[in-house]
Amino acid sequence: MAPILAVTTELWPIAGAFTIARGAKTEAAVVVATLSDGPAQGRGECVPYARYGETVEGVAAAIESMRSRIEAGLDRTALQHAMPAGAARNALDCAFWDLEAKRAGRPVHVLAGLAAPEPRVTAYTISLGTPDAMAQAASRAADRALLKVKLGSDDDPARIAAVRRAAPRAELIVDANEGWTPDNLAANLAACAQAGVTLVEQPLPAAEDDALAGIARPIPVCADESVHDRASLAGLRGKYDAVNIKLDKTGGLTEALAMAAEAERLGFELMVGCMVATSLAMAPALLVAQRARVVDLDGALLLAKDRETAYAMTAASCIRRRQPCGAKA
Repeated sequence: MAPILAVTTELWPIAGAFTIARGAKTEAAVVVATLSDGPAQGRGECVPYARYGETVEGVAAAIESMRSRIEAGLDRTALQHAMPAGAARNALDCAFWDLEAKRAGRPVHVLAGLAAPEPRVTAYTISLGTPDAMAQAASRAADRALLKVKLGSDDDPARIAAVRRAAPRAELIVDANEGWTPDNLAANLAACAQAGVTLVEQPLPAAEDDALAGIARPIPVCADESVHDRASLAGLRGKYDAVNIKLDKTGGLTEALAMAAEAERLGFELMVGCMVATSLAMAPALLVAQRARVVDLDGALLLAKDRETAYAMTAASCIRRRQPCGAKA
């Protein structure tokens, strides 16, 4: 029996504001795909991202356009060829995985041939702001093991130095969100190295990242906006040391798992990241995070509130209620 599709859009307030080099937002807009088959129901959540030309309305419409094909028998395998990588396919792919698990009465990791997921420490994001504001935020989060520092503006050396003083024991990673230039790249990398940063994410715009191949990198550099799915991996060799796998970029868990294996084969370290979203979006990403050097699944932790069943035991994950995605607070 083919499942019935439902598509909904939701707004989730963020605690304060989430600020990166491209701007700030105070709420997370998500699209949820639900596949129902009698008593079994599978759900997947995605976040449309304007950086990739996506809108909430466009992603919801793209999912809705698959209704007739799904109800005619389209399955998860066929979905990989029926839709391009991106947020819309992510919601449907994860909904299919969840539905398959519910039908089989087995968790997704078993269906995927994976070991049972274990808790992982997630990064916690410090939004871009003045050095003083970022230091205050870092001080409040200084007991966390791993902080992700948003940079990508003027005076970034002062910002990362202020964060390091405020959180002297935390491991730091940096995300510039394409905000640096070839002219300030070396100085910013040196400032991060001085602060003991262990990874720098997407320092240059994706269209200008060839400059990374021509410099000595004192810190491992991770691709984010420059990498989407397996097809984009080969062009990153020599420029990046790691890749950030996000289900909203890969188009779902199916491609994310395949991409992780191919990235490892090519010699890249793995990071698993997320958009700001609820725990429904974090759960399937935790399966990919099992093999990652850096885990950044704090999207739900940045919300003013999460789903009422936040981090409950689901078919897609093995997260205990209220345990923040393997993070150790």
